[in-house]
Amino acid sequence: MSRQPRIVGIGGTQRPNSSTELLARAVLDICASHGADVRLFGGEQLAALPHYDPYSSDRTGGERDFVEAVRQADGIVIASPSYHGGVSGLIKNAIDLLEDLRADERPYFDGRPVGLLVSAAGWQAGGVTLAALRGIVHAMRGWPTPMGIAINSIEQKPFAEDGSLKDSQVAGQLDAMARQLAVGCVGLSNRH
Repeated sequence: MSRQPRIVGIGGTQRPNSSTELLARAVLDICASHGADVRLFGGEQLAALPHYDPYSSDRTGGERDFVEAVRQADGIVIASPSYHGGVSGLIKNAIDLLEDLRADERPYFDGRPVGLLVSAAGWQAGGVTLAALRGIVHAMRGWPTPMGIAINSIEQKPFAEDGSLKDSQVAGQLDAMARQLAVGCVGLSNRH
């Protein structure tokens, strides 16, 4: 790739430093350590986005910034908490806003690798939400990485109090996802 691959992360909750946001940040940090240009749209930025209105083309500065970052991305990371077995409204609202990419030469997530992360208070909810995210990414023409990660926040505590990753098994999964994102980004650059 003639330039650094751009990887955009979308993830978090209204709670600062939620496990969901920490997961997204951790995989982006690994991507950055391998030379990627990364940017995270965390809970605070996502909560500031107005409710998506498909009947209006008026966009705030935050909405335009978000859409343009995803437009320029070579790879994407989406991290959602599992709320009642589904994607959170915060994450879904951000994804819905990407309808603004529909008329692009490379619409939606076309041809891009997308890493998926879920934090849930139980294994069943995590698996169901991860499957839902895979379906959303397929519908938006993206390629979910083979490694999808669901964390059970009741049984697993992968982060220390300071937000650093302390679980070696989760670290290995995040590293595998970062490698898959990098391979997908390089493959994409060879096609264009």
